[in-house]
Amino acid sequence: MTTDQPSASGFTSSTHVPLYWATFGRAGAPRLLVLHGGPGAHHDYLLPQMLELANDYELVFYDQRGGGQSRTDDRTPITWRTHVEDLDRVVTELGVEPLTIVGYSWGGLLTMLYAIEAAHGRVSHSPRRLVLIDPAPVNRAFRATFETEFARRQADPAVAQMRADLAASGLRERDPEAYRHRTFELSVAGYFADPTAARELTPFRVTGRVQQSVWESLGDFDLLQLGQLDTIEVPTLILHGTDDPIPIASSEAAAKAMGARLVPIQGAGHVPYVERPRELFAAIRDFLSTTSRRADPDIG
Repeated sequence: MTTDQPSASGFTSSTHVPLYWATFGRAGAPRLLVLHGGPGAHHDYLLPQMLELANDYELVFYDQRGGGQSRTDDRTPITWRTHVEDLDRVVTELGVEPLTIVGYSWGGLLTMLYAIEAAHGRVSHSPRRLVLIDPAPVNRAFRATFETEFARRQADPAVAQMRADLAASGLRERDPEAYRHRTFELSVAGYFADPTAARELTPFRVTGRVQQSVWESLGDFDLLQLGQLDTIEVPTLILHGTDDPIPIASSEAAAKAMGARLVPIQGAGHVPYVERPRELFAAIRDFLSTTSRRADPDIG
């Protein structure tokens, strides 16, 4: 297993705001650009589990604008187009070619948006392969379904009881750090098939104003409309937990529009790299192995 310390890191100079980046794995190995979720989050919470792929690939992460070590005091609204432009510049500056993108959650939706822009010739690079892990909903209707289901799960009596137990435990006074960690776990419990698995997720923060401005910029979006996902013609793997509060129907519709392969991850919620890592990474490795010649024409 690779170390959980980056082999290299730094800040971009070509983006309008410096963006923190880090690489893991063996230099010279095929590269994967990994996009975290959010919007407004940062790459750390994909670690250490996602480093399973660093045994065979060099992984390139970056904190998207407004989150993590890429926070900015600039109050100009950050939109989905901001993130697409940043992504394009990151690929150029870090030389991530041939371009294989692994996008998780919002990062999966950002990957789709970027690939659509590439199909229309509006960005500088064209992805060769896409891996989408529990991508965010592909239209506003599916997002509304997710919001309702997540709220229902957070109000579940079992989760409510865990919150009550924490409040009565005295942990806040005895061990403030442990209390904050437990509070985080309960805030994300609804994303998991088994809420107790939240303890294995690395805690993270979301910059609220960034999250809000990005979703507002999408408006009543619908990537299933003609001229959107149907324009993407690159090998694509979509993986989706069967117990994800984001309806798997969203990924099924995306897969149909893109001609992609969809792999349901049984018994996983929104975070299969925590709940079902063996199944998830086996499917990803198989896809990357079988598509390697199409992704890199220089391979003999």
